Amino acid sequence: MKRIQYHRYGGADTMKLEDFELKAPGSGEVAVKIAFAAINPIDWKVRNGRLKMVTGRTFPRAMGSDFSGTVIAVGVGVTRFKVGDAVFGLAQIKDGGALGEAVIAPETFVARKPNSVSFEEAACLGTPGVTAWNGLVDKAVLKAGQSVFVNGCTGAVGDATVQLARMLGASVAGSCSADAMPRAQAQGVNPVFDYRRTDLSTLSDRFDVVYDTAATMSTAVGLGLARKGGVFLDIDPTPVKFLRSVFNRRLKPIICTARADILDGIARAAGEGKLRLPIVETVPLKAAIPLLAALEKGRKIGGKALVGIP
Repeated sequence: MKRIQYHRYGGADTMKLEDFELKAPGSGEVAVKIAFAAINPIDWKVRNGRLKMVTGRTFPRAMGSDFSGTVIAVGVGVTRFKVGDAVFGLAQIKDGGALGEAVIAPETFVARKPNSVSFEEAACLGTPGVTAWNGLVDKAVLKAGQSVFVNGCTGAVGDATVQLARMLGASVAGSCSADAMPRAQAQGVNPVFDYRRTDLSTLSDRFDVVYDTAATMSTAVGLGLARKGGVFLDIDPTPVKFLRSVFNRRLKPIICTARADILDGIARAAGEGKLRLPIVETVPLKAAIPLLAALEKGRKIGGKALVGIP
């Protein structure tokens, strides 16, 4: 089998499409033949070594997190899936491997793909959906009738956050680029601000939840936009922010943390048509490295990029 992997932490030049041997799934794990993998910024952040305290120094390392496909083997103790099930989910950060022909993942990181959701659509759901859920449900405990401000509301995590917040009965305001404002408005974001022309610190409104899904908002601005008792969800956690959050419970750093109940909830939402992310570009595995490199350098595509695995 083939997958994209690297033999040292570093830039885009370290990525290679190479042969590998898929191991047998261990206890509580499933092996999935990949149909589509979605590209996320976490893919190159891991490769760059930003999370090497978690990922370690064993090489080669495989790239890719989010996938859809078909279960081809199950490990001892697996009860949620059987061979032949159509699924979607995430690979563990320490292992990666979604950008390849097959991947091993914990069964708790996987959910059944609804029949009404295509493999392409399902591949997009993992990281954005889980991160949105971690923030709104796990950390903010969002309730119907509350208000949410989403910074970066048309990015993948932002888009998922908007849809999940509205599904939970909250009102949503947000910021994005001028070009993306019509799409944000169509998703129910009101008001929506052009982040290039608006100083968010000057907004008069206050919100129950402020979610910086673009990782561009300062802690001071985020906390300033949150009303008394409200929370600021920060998608760019650092040791300093975690330390600060110990003393200020309104600051909540977010790390994408998958669980079976979250994936199942995302599957239900997608199956009911309440969670969809726009797909802009799909390339075959052999063309994935140039696309990854371009996106890492800052190319904007206005939606999800997929890698199709034959």
